[in-house]
Amino acid sequence: MNFLKSQSTDGIRKLPVRYAGIVMPLILSVLMTCVVSLISTLRSIGWSPDFFEVWPGAWALSWLVAFPVLLLVLPVVRKLTAMIVQTA
Repeated sequence: MNFLKSQSTDGIRKLPVRYAGIVMPLILSVLMTCVVSLISTLRSIGWSPDFFEVWPGAWALSWLVAFPVLLLVLPVVRKLTAMIVQTA
Protein backbone atom coordinates (compact mmCIF):
# COMPACT_ATOMS: atom_id res chain seq x y z
CA MET A 1 0.00 0.00 0.00
CA ASN A 2 2.54 2.51 -1.19
CA PHE A 3 -0.05 5.17 -2.01
CA LEU A 4 -1.00 5.47 1.70
CA LYS A 5 2.56 6.02 2.83
CA SER A 6 2.10 9.63 3.97
CA GLN A 7 1.25 10.00 7.67
CA SER A 8 0.35 12.89 9.93
CA THR A 9 1.96 13.54 13.30
CA ASP A 10 -0.66 11.39 15.05
CA GLY A 11 0.13 8.34 12.90
CA ILE A 12 -3.04 8.39 10.79
CA ARG A 13 -2.38 7.41 7.19
CA LYS A 14 -3.26 10.04 4.61
CA LEU A 15 -3.85 9.94 0.89
CA PRO A 16 -1.35 11.76 -1.33
CA VAL A 17 -2.23 15.32 -2.32
CA ARG A 18 -3.12 14.20 -5.87
CA TYR A 19 -6.39 12.76 -4.48
CA ALA A 20 -7.57 16.12 -3.09
CA GLY A 21 -9.48 16.86 -6.30
CA ILE A 22 -11.70 13.82 -5.69
CA VAL A 23 -11.82 13.77 -1.88
CA MET A 24 -12.96 17.38 -1.49
CA PRO A 25 -15.96 17.07 -3.86
CA LEU A 26 -16.78 13.68 -2.32
CA ILE A 27 -16.98 15.11 1.21
CA LEU A 28 -18.76 18.25 0.02
CA SER A 29 -21.38 16.28 -1.91
CA VAL A 30 -22.04 13.91 1.00
CA LEU A 31 -22.54 16.77 3.47
CA MET A 32 -24.58 19.00 1.17
CA THR A 33 -26.90 16.25 -0.06
CA CYS A 34 -27.39 15.12 3.53
CA VAL A 35 -28.60 18.58 4.59
CA VAL A 36 -30.65 19.29 1.47
CA SER A 37 -32.36 15.88 1.38
CA LEU A 38 -33.08 16.10 5.12
CA ILE A 39 -34.77 19.48 4.71
CA SER A 40 -36.61 18.40 1.57
CA THR A 41 -37.84 15.16 3.15
CA LEU A 42 -38.93 16.97 6.32
CA ARG A 43 -40.78 19.51 4.20
CA SER A 44 -42.58 16.90 2.15
CA ILE A 45 -43.52 14.27 4.78
CA GLY A 46 -42.65 15.89 8.14
CA TRP A 47 -41.56 13.91 11.19
CA SER A 48 -43.70 10.95 10.22
CA PRO A 49 -42.98 7.36 11.25
CA ASP A 50 -41.76 6.79 7.68
CA PHE A 51 -39.16 9.58 7.82
CA PHE A 52 -36.15 7.34 8.51
CA GLU A 53 -37.27 4.93 5.81
CA VAL A 54 -37.71 7.63 3.15
CA TRP A 55 -34.79 9.96 3.90
CA PRO A 56 -31.85 7.55 3.23
CA GLY A 57 -33.23 6.78 -0.22
CA ALA A 58 -33.67 10.48 -0.97
CA TRP A 59 -30.14 11.12 0.27
CA ALA A 60 -28.64 8.32 -1.83
CA LEU A 61 -30.42 9.43 -5.00
CA SER A 62 -29.43 13.07 -4.53
CA TRP A 63 -25.80 12.07 -3.85
CA LEU A 64 -25.69 9.88 -6.98
CA VAL A 65 -26.60 12.96 -9.00
CA ALA A 66 -24.65 15.57 -7.00
CA PHE A 67 -21.21 13.94 -6.91
CA PRO A 68 -20.69 13.57 -10.68
CA VAL A 69 -22.25 16.99 -11.30
CA LEU A 70 -19.90 18.51 -8.74
CA LEU A 71 -16.91 16.89 -10.43
CA LEU A 72 -18.02 18.38 -13.76
CA VAL A 73 -18.81 21.92 -12.59
CA LEU A 74 -15.97 22.40 -10.09
CA PRO A 75 -13.45 23.55 -12.75
CA VAL A 76 -15.96 26.14 -13.98
CA VAL A 77 -16.64 27.30 -10.43
CA ARG A 78 -12.89 27.66 -9.80
CA LYS A 79 -12.53 29.82 -12.94
CA LEU A 80 -15.52 31.98 -12.00
CA THR A 81 -14.15 32.39 -8.50
CA ALA A 82 -10.77 33.44 -9.89
CA MET A 83 -12.55 36.08 -11.98
CA ILE A 84 -14.30 37.49 -8.90
CA VAL A 85 -11.71 37.12 -6.13
CA GLN A 86 -8.44 39.02 -6.10
CA THR A 87 -5.32 36.89 -5.86
CA ALA A 88 -2.93 37.32 -2.95
